[in-house]
Amino acid sequence: MTLTGSDPTGGAGIQADILTLASLGCHPVSVITAVTVQDTAGISDFMVMEADLVNDQARYLLEDMPVMAFKAGLLGSVENVAIVAQLAGDYPEVPLILDPVLTSGSGDEFADEDLIHAMRDILLPQVTLLTLNSIEARRLAANDPDDEDTLTLDGAAQRLLALGCEAVLINGTHENLREVVNILYTQDGTARSNHWERLPGSYHGAGSTLSSAIAGLMATGMPLEEAVSDAQEFTYQTLLNAYRPGMGQHIPDRLFWAREGADDDEAGEGGDEREN
Repeated sequence: MTLTGSDPTGGAGIQADILTLASLGCHPVSVITAVTVQDTAGISDFMVMEADLVNDQARYLLEDMPVMAFKAGLLGSVENVAIVAQLAGDYPEVPLILDPVLTSGSGDEFADEDLIHAMRDILLPQVTLLTLNSIEARRLAANDPDDEDTLTLDGAAQRLLALGCEAVLINGTHENLREVVNILYTQDGTARSNHWERLPGSYHGAGSTLSSAIAGLMATGMPLEEAVSDAQEFTYQTLLNAYRPGMGQHIPDRLFWAREGADDDEAGEGGDEREN
């Protein structure tokens, strides 16, 4: 079950989650927490769903179908944070992957300080895995705004783990390094890093792809660390095959594997025709 905002471009949000989960062989069910007006260049406006409607969407589905993992993204209000925390509390055996969308890729604010405090106080203790970029990690972990500038990623991760989540995955897209370094921190004190080539261009939806891929793999029973590793490889392949459907950012191709097969078939058919 994915609980997040709608992105009409299909680049991020609930549409990206659905594509990713379906690509990995899962059946996605969805709860819309916000509606956005946006294109591939940025957001014009957004509206957060009333908490009762978010709760009803989720509860009706949960009473009808078994759900093997929760993935939460853009929640948009303190009330919606509370709804997701209650869902996680009622289904403690179901892993919860949280990708806390605090701002859009173009810098639009989705979270004020009240919402961030609600996430820290009532939602993070329910979270199996927190996935976020380095900017979000520092903001969510900071005790005050001035603290963000001095926090190391290791320090931010330790604070987030101390708030109760079982594991934290920080991606290094926004760090000024030649490679993108993603680091998984766990409660046992270990930190495992994966290094990825930094690709040229600007991408919309990589975080949604990564977090929903982890949720989908965990829904099949895969252990957390293995799911994190495989989801990173999947996400990297979607970025290698990304395309630019509009005038803004590139969008990851979550169905890259299907198009590769089609390209091979077309190449084979073309070869036969040339031979004839």
